[in-house]
Amino acid sequence: HEVIIEGRDHRIDSPHKVGVQLFPYGDGRMLLLSRDVTLIEQAETMRRDFVANVSHEIRTPLTVLAGFIETLQSLPLSKEEQEKYLTLMSNQALRMKSLVDDLLTLSRIEGRHLPGQHEWVSMQKIFLQMEEEATGLSIKLHPLGKDRQRLNFVLDDEHANAEISGSSLELLSAFSNLISNAIRYTPAAGEITVAWRITETGGIFSVTDSGPGIAPEHFSRLSERFYRIDRSRSRDTGGTGLGLAIVKHVLQRHEGVMEIESKINVGSKFSLVFPLHRLRMNKPLPIAESVNGI
Repeated sequence: HEVIIEGRDHRIDSPHKVGVQLFPYGDGRMLLLSRDVTLIEQAETMRRDFVANVSHEIRTPLTVLAGFIETLQSLPLSKEEQEKYLTLMSNQALRMKSLVDDLLTLSRIEGRHLPGQHEWVSMQKIFLQMEEEATGLSIKLHPLGKDRQRLNFVLDDEHANAEISGSSLELLSAFSNLISNAIRYTPAAGEITVAWRITETGGIFSVTDSGPGIAPEHFSRLSERFYRIDRSRSRDTGGTGLGLAIVKHVLQRHEGVMEIESKINVGSKFSLVFPLHRLRMNKPLPIAESVNGI
């Protein structure tokens, strides 16, 4: 039997559930066993939703690919038309590859031991890599022209030689996902600022954009797998719906938190805050490698 009780933190849309079992116990007696199955039920629901979402996200481009293949096989198309369909097919294949890559990244992160403090990640080096990748993505999504996005990477002299303890691959993945989201959702003539600073509360990596903005009611769900504010817009920009889920898991493994500020039609700011005990100051890189003033 299933019993729903109104306990602490009970909500109509997320009730606490108790599993109840009744067993014979001696002469004319019964043994009643009960246990809270709320978390088990929630985990099972999340598993079902995850499988359904993955199936849907993969099935959609596969359906498109199958349609294009059928068209190429059955219709006498010109070379120009064939190239057009092949380009569309390539885009769908890349979309599936991005989805699989993000799924594998999540799986690797969840299956690893927590990162210790034996590895230190240079913010100068990671900024150099992020700027190169961000510029390439921006040019790809918004070709060069008068409406090119403005990318600003701000790493001041005082905090440029800071290092974070943890996994360099995981941190780069988290930072890059935030930057990628900003580039994908910010208009061609928009502006994106990536910054790093250290305050009394910790080290703060932030990405600020002039995109469409996000309504506050979405904040709590943004890091859920496959959660999208606008599904059609996400697909148009090439997003997989897993980027912020990756960010969340990386932060949890590095004792960090994510803060969100956003205004509709103004833009958004995502900040990743790391505790001071995971930071240290190291010798700066040679001047030739510095990213100051980007």
